[in-house]
Amino acid sequence: MELTYKILTASDYDELFALWNKVEQSKRALNPVDDSREGITRYIQRNPNTCFGAVSEGKIVGAILTGHDGRRAIIHHLCVHPDFQHRGIATTLVEKAEAAIKNEGIQKIFGLVFKDNDKANAFWERMGYSIRTNLNYRNKSLNDAVPTGE
Repeated sequence: MELTYKILTASDYDELFALWNKVEQSKRALNPVDDSREGITRYIQRNPNTCFGAVSEGKIVGAILTGHDGRRAIIHHLCVHPDFQHRGIATTLVEKAEAAIKNEGIQKIFGLVFKDNDKANAFWERMGYSIRTNLNYRNKSLNDAVPTGE
């Protein structure tokens, strides 16, 4: 299996959306506004050097969306197709995203993981991401089509 890695563009949307829908934990994180073609296009255009895809036989089999606001970065939608998991793809995607973020002058990065996603939480722990227990994550939807979560 030969893998290559590339910077994602808005034209990758259909493959990204299909990939996210193949992984239950990724699928459950999607919302109809932010993860629409328009929402992802806006995200990638705002973060043109920090979103990566893993490609096998011309198809995206893994992806990470990472962006920043000028001072802090956030990882969105790290996902690897079930047939390609446990091959180091997620690790490589995170390393590429971290290097790109650091190259843009950002020194701190965070991600959100469902509490009940034991597999992902163990992965992030291995990658050196700690759990912040002194913060509450607060959420407010400004659009009725976007769920506020639990």
